[in-house]
Amino acid sequence: MDVVLALHAHIPYVLHHGRWPHGSTWLAEAAVDSYLPLADALCALRDERTAARFTVGFTPVLAAQLASPALAGELEAFLGERIAACDDAPVHMRSADRDALLQVAGYWRARWTHALERLRALDGDLLAPFRALEADGRVELMTSAATHALLPLLARDESIHLQLDAGKREHARHFGRRPAGCWLPECGYRPAGAWDPMPDVRRKADRAGLEDHVAAAGFRYFFVGAHVARAGAPPDDYAVPHAFTEARAVRSPYRTYRVATSPPLHDVHVLPRDPETAMLVWSRHDGYPGNGNYLEYHKRHEWYGLRCWRVTDRTLSLDEKLPYNPAQARCAAHRDALDFTHRLAELAESHPAFARGVVTAPFDAELFGHWWHEGVDFLADVARSTGAATARGVRLTTASEHLDRRGRRQAIRLDAGSWGAGGDWRMWLNDATAFAWPRLWRIEDAFWTLAPRARAIAAARPALAQAARAMMLAQSSDWPFIITRGDARDYGMRRLLGHADDAEKLLTAISLAADDGEWGPPTRLAESLGRRDDLFPDVLDSVDVALAMASA
Repeated sequence: MDVVLALHAHIPYVLHHGRWPHGSTWLAEAAVDSYLPLADALCALRDERTAARFTVGFTPVLAAQLASPALAGELEAFLGERIAACDDAPVHMRSADRDALLQVAGYWRARWTHALERLRALDGDLLAPFRALEADGRVELMTSAATHALLPLLARDESIHLQLDAGKREHARHFGRRPAGCWLPECGYRPAGAWDPMPDVRRKADRAGLEDHVAAAGFRYFFVGAHVARAGAPPDDYAVPHAFTEARAVRSPYRTYRVATSPPLHDVHVLPRDPETAMLVWSRHDGYPGNGNYLEYHKRHEWYGLRCWRVTDRTLSLDEKLPYNPAQARCAAHRDALDFTHRLAELAESHPAFARGVVTAPFDAELFGHWWHEGVDFLADVARSTGAATARGVRLTTASEHLDRRGRRQAIRLDAGSWGAGGDWRMWLNDATAFAWPRLWRIEDAFWTLAPRARAIAAARPALAQAARAMMLAQSSDWPFIITRGDARDYGMRRLLGHADDAEKLLTAISLAADDGEWGPPTRLAESLGRRDDLFPDVLDSVDVALAMASA
């Protein structure tokens, strides 16, 4: 049985939009806690000749930030502050557990000093190890929509084409290869048919399914929640591990399927998420991250911000947590990795058909290392133990390798849905965010109405390119998600509305200049905004592709 363990890395565009808590610090924490440790772990597995392979995706907007020269200075400042906090810890520790907590501070100092040395050795290029790992055949790199837009809720097919084509180009620019796989943001999928997302919005009677867009962009596969393939329950119903039962599903989640396109294009395959492994790894309550030996994410020292405590018992208050012991946590990660591999092997042995099947286990990459501190160690030990378990029929492989090893698959139709709460759009489209979507849709209509005329005017191109960037940044699924969550609602509102304002100002300036020939105002506005939101240099090529596809 194949196991496709896919890691989806994404942070929205935060460079040049402040530092703490939701600016560059957000990106720096993910880079230092997750991406760099993951690269080191995968390189170690390669050097050990461990026979295990991962599928790893960086969203284009994240790859652009990780490749930005501006990030190097932010990471230096971030790590410098953390190392200084460790040095100051002996002065400010007043806890009864002072000695134990000082040992944890020493652990953090050594870890962050190593991270700083690694970053300097890489000359600030965090993507370099992943390029090398793909060249060595150790990982398969996939991409996503350019700014992680929730594609089923975009109003215009041109916008979907733009997001996918810009994402593909940005991936090739940073990694030097065309990706085979596309991570649909939030695993959001919409089939062909009527588009009627909310009351009082113009209904569109006949729209293509997302598989048509994925195929037209040249991708080979994407991932969905099990319920979208009618192979399991929506996420809210993943009550306990071993949630999958034949009675609750029409299809098995342990297969890949072919999604027919209209008109017929090349085959596009879909990999349904396995509910059981999702629970084991995602759930803080019933899964591995709730182990009492693991680092407690939610408790920091009030003076210097270090996390120095362990989960202890998830029923305890933060004041009752015990000091963290890195060695004990490392042993726990090893035990959990062995248990995970054992469960996979049991699944492979439970039914003869599973020998030809697949367990698809997609996760946010930031879960490992950032939210679950020991998660990268867990992944590395899963790779090692899976390699040792090949006699029991378990093989950790990439999505493309799995597809290459199997014959033609059953063609199916998918239901609409996402991997968010409830399996639908409620985390992005609800009473708290309903105000934003009609405005975003109006911006789409205005952009695609103006684009054919403006694209033909040389003086309009810089402003049109920046308008495309602003529109795509406003479409990021992160902003409505943050608004819905409520803990940083003002930030989500400011980012969504700010990018929407930028797009509207640019489009208005372009329209006026197209009539009076005064291109100075839109050009200056584009230059000003471009100094802050400078990404996707080939975006006008993607605009051309989207216009051509829409007219075909």
